Amino acid sequence: MKPSRIRHQFSLDAELSEELVNLSRNPSTTKSAILAKAVKNLVEQRGENELDRRYGIRLDRLSRDLGHVRRDVEIILESLALFIRFSITLHAHTPVPDKATQAIALERFDKFAEQVGRQIASGRRSLDKDRGEGGEG
Repeated sequence: MKPSRIRHQFSLDAELSEELVNLSRNPSTTKSAILAKAVKNLVEQRGENELDRRYGIRLDRLSRDLGHVRRDVEIILESLALFIRFSITLHAHTPVPDKATQAIALERFDKFAEQVGRQIASGRRSLDKDRGEGGEG
C-alpha cells in the first residue's frame, strides 16, 4: 500500500522550472521527489536556524565564560607552581624544624585554611580588589 500523498499546485519562475526539468531528466527521479526533498531540506534548515536563534547566544556566552574560567585556572595553577618552586628553593637548605617550629607552621596553616574557607563561603575573591571589582581583602 502506497503512503497517501497530497497534491499541491504552485507556480515557478521560468528559469527555476527549466532547472527542475533538467534535474528530473534522470529516470530514477521525478519532479515531485525533487520538490519534496527540497521542501524537506528547507523545513529542516529552518528548524536548525530556530535552534541557533534560540540557543546560539547562550552557548556563545557559556563558551566565552568557560574560556575565562580556563584562563583563570591556568593563572592560578601557574602562580601556585611558581610559589611552591620559590618556597622550596628558599627553604631547601633549612635544617629540619624542631617541634616548636612545626607547631607554629601547623597553626599558620590552620589559619590559612580557615581564611580560605571564609573567603569561599562569603563569595569574595582576593583578586577582585586588585581588578577594581570590589571585595574586601
